[in-house]
This record gives sequence, structure tokens and C-alpha cells, in this order.
Amino acid sequence: MKFVCALLCLLCTTFCIKAQNVLKFNREGKFKIVQFTDVHNVYQDARSQVALQRIREVLASESPDLVIITGDVIYGRPAEEGFREVLFLVSEFKVPFGITFGNHDDEQGMTRKLLLDIASSYEYNLTSTAKGLSGFSNYILTVKSNDEAKDAAIIYCMDSNSYSTIEGVKGYGFIKFDQISWYRENSKSFTSANGGKPVQSFAFFHIPLPEYSYAVEDQNAVMMGTRMEPVCSSKLNSGMFAAMKEMGDIKGIFVGHDHDNDYAVYWNNILLAYGRYSGGNTVYNHLSNGARVIELTEDGASFTTWIILENGERINKAVCPDDFIKDKNKNM
Repeated sequence: MKFVCALLCLLCTTFCIKAQNVLKFNREGKFKIVQFTDVHNVYQDARSQVALQRIREVLASESPDLVIITGDVIYGRPAEEGFREVLFLVSEFKVPFGITFGNHDDEQGMTRKLLLDIASSYEYNLTSTAKGLSGFSNYILTVKSNDEAKDAAIIYCMDSNSYSTIEGVKGYGFIKFDQISWYRENSKSFTSANGGKPVQSFAFFHIPLPEYSYAVEDQNAVMMGTRMEPVCSSKLNSGMFAAMKEMGDIKGIFVGHDHDNDYAVYWNNILLAYGRYSGGNTVYNHLSNGARVIELTEDGASFTTWIILENGERINKAVCPDDFIKDKNKNM
């Protein structure tokens, strides 16, 4: 009898965990994501306290439906303790969360796989990885309609890897061909299931695409936010952006990596956005730390994004695409 009771308890607990991690739009047709990036936490380091405090403030004030941390969660040893310090804090708010790894995460004595195993031990974790692909944080999150009748939004989380593995080419890593193929095949499946119409989709990873540079050089592209350093992308272009345009589903890309950039620029009908640096003074930064918030709408007609800073201050709030259309009111 005790065994049966224990089994039922376990099954009930498992069901509750799965149920609470179901992502769906609310009754108003909204779904809110908070993006933290480059926390660069160093365990029990006073310089990291402002990062942990900001995470706490943002989650309390925004009450998001989902948190995504786009890489470089830790920046010192002991790696496990530093990583858990961040994940425990996020978990305290009982909000589903996902991670995409950055180039510094596996430089602190633990591999991406070990870090993924740690993340998987947390109740609200959604981070996983598709088997057989480059990297260790390639996964898809679906956001259901309010009535849960269909997938109303798709979130692609991808590992942008760390550094170039091509002989003779230095610099940062890039999303590789097998990952792009994985994205394309899944995108096709979602579109097919939606009667041939692409489902509004969004991508999160750490290292920006080379297109971030092309976009800010385009005089016809509208940019909002701060640009204080060059785009630190890979020296090679593996074609991720081209694949997204081909599939026709991606409405926004959100990255980190460049601590002094938090801008969003609308280019070729896709918003290329940086998160706001979320870390402390454990590494270079010239902007006060914060986070980016993205609020999706179930009908997919638009989405809203802003930066949130200390004490809940919101800046650079914009509706995409409306606020990024150049001269939209010129002839009105």
C-alpha cells in the first residue's frame, strides 16, 4: 500500500510539474518573455550582487511567463555553485526558464553537457538539447493559444557555439549547418501543421549574426537603443539569417554577447535585437544592467519590446513592426 501511495504521489508530482511548465497565451492574448543575458556570475563575489539583485527586481516587477538567459551565465569558479546561484534565484519565482549557452560558460571547469545536466535538475527548467546536433542548447518551445487548441508561437533556442573551428579562421563561433537544417525541417513541419501558413516564431542565442552589422549600416533601417561597440559576430556567415528568410516565420532574433549594445534594428522584416547586459562588474560593461522584455500577441500581428532597468524603469519601448517602419506617418 505504501508503495502504491508513493507511486501515485510521484505521478501526481510529475503531472503538476509538466502542467505548470505549459506555455500559453493569457486571456488577453499576451505572452511575456524576459531575456537576461551575460550575467557573468562569479560565486559569492560582491561584484555579482548587482546582477542577482537586478534579476530579482525584474522578475518581481514584470511577472513574465517565460525567462530565457542567452548565454554567459557564469564567469568564474567554482562553476557549479555560480551556475546554481543564478538558476536557484530564477526558480524561486516559479517561472519556466530556458538557457542558451555562451562562449564563456564552459570555460570555468565544466562542460556544456554538465551544465545542461545541472539545469535539468531544476523544476521549472525547459532547457534541453536536440540529439546529434552541434552544441548543447538547441531546443524548441511552443506557446499554445489561450484555449490550447494550436501552437500560436514558436521559440527556437540555439547554441551559437563558442569560437571558430575552421582552420585559418579566427574569431567567434557560429550556428552550424546541421543546426540550420534542424531549424528548417522543424519550421516546415510547423508551417504544414498550420495549414501552410508560417507560425510566428522567434529565435534566441548568444552570439549575434553578421547581419547585425549589415543592418546598422543600412540607412533605411530604423534602430532604437544604444550602440557603443562593434558587432562581435563570427567572421564567417553560415546562412542562418537566409534560412530564416526562406522559411518566412521568424519575426525577431534576440542575442547577447556585446555588453555595450542593447539596440534593436528592423531589417528585412525581422527585428534584430540585443538583450540588455544583466551582469555586474565582473567583466567589461559601460551600461547599467537590466533586461529586455518581449511581449508577444496571439494573433501575431505585432509584438512589443522594451528594456527594463533598476527600480523598474522602462526605456526604448517599441511595437514591432509599427515603430520600426521608416516615415510611416510622412504622408498622413
